[in-house]
Amino acid sequence: MAGSAAWPPIAKETLAWKSSVERAQVSRREWALIHTPYEASVTPEVAHLPVSVESDISAEASEVESMMSRFDADFGSVVAPFSSLLLRSESASSSEIEKLSASAQAVAEAEIGERQRGNAALVVANVHAMRAALSLADDISHDTIITMHRTLLDDTAPELTGAYRRQQVWIGGGPQSPHRALFVPPQAKRVQAAMADLVRFARRADVQAIPHIALAHAQFETIHPFLDGNGRTGRALVQAMFRSQGVTQHVTVPVSAGLLADTDGYFAALTAFREGDIEPIIRAFLQATTRGIWNGRRLANDINEITARYNDLLSGIRSDSVAHRISGLLFRQPVVNVKSVIAETGSAPVNIYRALDSMAERGVIREATSKRRNRIWVADDIIDALDAFATRSGKRR
Repeated sequence: MAGSAAWPPIAKETLAWKSSVERAQVSRREWALIHTPYEASVTPEVAHLPVSVESDISAEASEVESMMSRFDADFGSVVAPFSSLLLRSESASSSEIEKLSASAQAVAEAEIGERQRGNAALVVANVHAMRAALSLADDISHDTIITMHRTLLDDTAPELTGAYRRQQVWIGGGPQSPHRALFVPPQAKRVQAAMADLVRFARRADVQAIPHIALAHAQFETIHPFLDGNGRTGRALVQAMFRSQGVTQHVTVPVSAGLLADTDGYFAALTAFREGDIEPIIRAFLQATTRGIWNGRRLANDINEITARYNDLLSGIRSDSVAHRISGLLFRQPVVNVKSVIAETGSAPVNIYRALDSMAERGVIREATSKRRNRIWVADDIIDALDAFATRSGKRR
């Protein structure tokens, strides 16, 4: 690629496969296949590689990084609850890339304990992982990456957390062996050194932000350091790097929401990266970030309109009332129950019930019943705005 520094492709090594499959479980042909050697990837060392991209990519990256900073400044402090909604939306989009789909109401119910199973609970775990990533952004290291991953999976698969993987993984193909896989990451004994190299690369200060983050993300996904949750952890790391490099300070720019619009292109760009072509993954991130900012601004406008509408509906009620405090809470928790309102406001249950009933009568919220058959109150306007964000992201139905 003229104008760009060469990037080494992954290498391959041939390894023996030790199968635990019994002969009676598979066909004769499959039995013969899984007793042959397979090829695993060997990632190149990238910590000190020069990173030079085409001038038009560099110019576009500078423009998009400025757009991100303006977006962060415009909405990070002015629309205070917006950062929570944006984080939830980005987490949902990242989960959707892994085909973990849930409606905004289902996710909101899971956040207050009214759903404890299904995809919504997994999305909430991803919200927690994103928050952990942002809180740990000042120190990107083995420990912080493992903490992000633990936060993601600790409730559903704690046995997979706490360390990098100790066995071979593969993507696609059959469950019996890696022989028909679409991609085979490095063998387990190479992961620690590969991640140490990646951490050194991620800490560099001499690479333009978006190309740097796109390449670090692609290298992370190529190493595939965990048995599960690599995609979601890798995209949480993206947000941590944006924060650590000072591109954002307050909000989560919905990059995953942009990637979701063209998942085929995203996965093809990862494949090209592994073949030594870095341009597609950088362009994918530039396009995804631009689209994500556009989508995020649409969501912010919707939230501003809803805020004004709620203020009108609650006119005549004292601004320091429980109802107004609940109204502010709805932008972080668009589904509430009495327990969640008590935790946030400290108000007495009798006052909370009175405020919720008044807000329902005025059309701010709607009373409903959760999956656990408990009373909940839903802010339909906010839920609709979040679902509209997901639809614009290209969310699968």
